Amino acid sequence: MNRYVGNLAPMPGVFPDYKAPIVRNGVEGRELVMARWGMPSSPKALMDATKKRAEKLQAKGKAVDFKELLRMEPDGGTTNIRNVKSKHWARWLGTEHRCIVPFNSFSEFNKAEGGDIWFALDETRPLACFAGIWTNWTSVRKVKEGETTNGLYAFLTTEPNAEVGAIHPKAMLTTPDEVETWMTAPPDEALKLQRPLPDEILGVVARGVKEDQAGSTL
Repeated sequence: MNRYVGNLAPMPGVFPDYKAPIVRNGVEGRELVMARWGMPSSPKALMDATKKRAEKLQAKGKAVDFKELLRMEPDGGTTNIRNVKSKHWARWLGTEHRCIVPFNSFSEFNKAEGGDIWFALDETRPLACFAGIWTNWTSVRKVKEGETTNGLYAFLTTEPNAEVGAIHPKAMLTTPDEVETWMTAPPDEALKLQRPLPDEILGVVARGVKEDQAGSTL
C-alpha cells in the first residue's frame, strides 16, 4: 500500500469536516490518504439553504445576487449516506470512488443514554472499517476559507443491529473478504454489504466523553 500521510498522531476523536485517513484504490494500487469527512451535499439541499439565506438578506433590505449566493453557499458536507439509489450518490459507486474508513471505535450521541456512546468490536478495540465513498470536489466548506478543492469522504449507513439500534446505524466491514468485496466488486455485489451486522458483535466501550482516549493508546 502507498502511504501519503506520514506518521499520524493518535486520533481519539474525528469530527465532521475534519481530516481523517481513508484507504482508496489508486492508479498504482491501494493508497492511504487524508480526506475531509463529508461528501458534497445534494443540489437540492444547497438550493434550499441558499433560498433561506437570500430571504434573510432581503428581509434586511439587502440586494441579492442569487447565482453568486448559491455558488458561495457553505457546505459542511454529508457524513452518512443511506439512499445509494439517489442519482446524487450513484456517480460515486464505482470502484474508483470507493474507500474504506478504518477505525478502532466510533461514537454516536444519545442524551438519554449518557451523551456520546462509544462502540467497538470488543474492549481491545480491534481494527474495523466503514464502507465509504470519496471524491475530489471544489466548493465552499467554510465561509472564512472561501472556495477550496478537497478530497472528501463519507460512509454508508443501513439498518442498525441491536446494540447500535438505539443510537445510529452504520455500514461496517469486519473481515478482509468484506473489504476486498467493497473495494473491487461490481456495484450490485458490493452494495450487498450495506446490511445490518449480526447482533452482539458490537459493545459499548465508553460513555459521556467526546474522545475515546483509551482507544488512542492502543
